[in-house]
Parts: sequence; C-alpha cells; structure tokens
Amino acid sequence: MLEGVMLLWFVLTAAALLFVAVDIRVVGAFLYVLGCREPLPALHERYVAARWRQTLGSTMHCVAGDGVGIIAGAALSSVFGLAGLAEIILEYVLGFAFGWTIFQALFMRDMAGGSYLRALSSTFISELLSMNLLMAGMVPTVMALKSRIAGAADPTTPYFWFVMSMGLLVGFIFAYPMNWWLVAYHLKHGMMTVRPAAAAAHGAHGADAAPPAAPAMVMGSGPAPWRLVPVMTLLSFAAVAAGGAIAFLLRAA
Repeated sequence: MLEGVMLLWFVLTAAALLFVAVDIRVVGAFLYVLGCREPLPALHERYVAARWRQTLGSTMHCVAGDGVGIIAGAALSSVFGLAGLAEIILEYVLGFAFGWTIFQALFMRDMAGGSYLRALSSTFISELLSMNLLMAGMVPTVMALKSRIAGAADPTTPYFWFVMSMGLLVGFIFAYPMNWWLVAYHLKHGMMTVRPAAAAAHGAHGADAAPPAAPAMVMGSGPAPWRLVPVMTLLSFAAVAAGGAIAFLLRAA
C-alpha cells in the first residue's frame, strides 16, 4: 500500500518538475500556479493583490528555502549517525541558515535597496518566526513516519524523500498562519512584484501598457508591530517545543 502511494507521489512529482522547479514536490507546482504565476503578461501585481495569494507565495518561499537546509541536515544526520534532538538541532540550524541568508536576504535584497546586509537585518525576524512554525509541524510528522517506515532515515531510499516531502507539506500548513501575520504587517514580502524602472517605464508607454499596479510593498513599511513581535516570537518557540515533545512521544509509542 505504502509503495503504491509513494509511486503515485513520485510520478506526479516528475510531471510537476517539467513545469516548475519544485522544492515541496507536486503540491508546490499547484500552489505556484495558484498563488504566484500571473495568468497573462504584466498582470502579476493585480494577480497577487489578494492577501491569501501573498501569504501563499510567502509560505512557499519559506518552505522552499528552509526545506533545502532541513533535508541537507537530515541527510547529514544519517551519514554521521545523529538522531533525536541532535538531528533536530542540525536540521533547524541548516534550514534557518539557508532560508535566511539565501532565500530571504540574498533573493530579497532588492526590497532592501540592494544591500545584502540590510536585507539580512530586515528578514531575520520574519525568517525566525516562519521557520519555527514550519519545524513545529514538520518535526513530529517526520519523527512519527521514520519510526514506522523502515529505511526512511536513509537518503539513498525513496522512503526518505517521501517522508521528508510529507513533513514539509505539514510544515507548510503550520507556517501559513504565521506568514499571514507577517505579510499583513509587511514583515514579509508576500511575493509582490519588483520591476526594473526601465521595464516599468516601457510598459507604461507601450501599446500593451500594464494595468495599474498594486501598491508597492516595502518590508517594514506597514503598521508598527514591534510590541507584538516578542509575543509572537515566544509563541513560535513554544510551538517548536510542543512539536518536539509530540515527536518524541510519537517516536516512543
């Protein structure tokens, strides 16, 4: 039964890979089309104006970046024989480092005026909160499946990749509400459009002028949420702790 489900999952993944480079497998392709891909040229601003689409894109961006580091950590844990808390810590550190320094700060530096250091500063809190909720959902899912599926800890087997895919999918669901809050306060980008000035000017004067754009989003430009940030940070770490506790309970069961 499990092998049949895995076969279907990987067949769908292969089909999705022909359309878009996917970090969270076939579901990622569907969510990319639903939340980020403009239906017609020059309509991206209007298409992603809805808050749920901005949050969807932002959460996908988080899971894609963090997921690369987390999977690398899981693979290294298998190689070096790490398990339990040590494995979780390694996955957290690598996931956060990759998501923050590359997928957030490096790829989003244009929203910080082109400065990588400024982008690191402005994306730290958002990456931390989103990563914590992702791990809160992913850790117990992966731990529970690994304890019940032989070979799931070995990255050379399809079981490993299936389990990690399921973990990222559950982590996505957990991270979505936090990303909604972050996008609402402009602490995350929401996958809004950043067009070069020359391209924008050409579009405005061309025959196929782009429709009026949604208001430009600058991270940190919304209503001041800083009194809430410590509260949300504590809640996010509480969620990670709860997820870890549930993981070890499921593992022992």
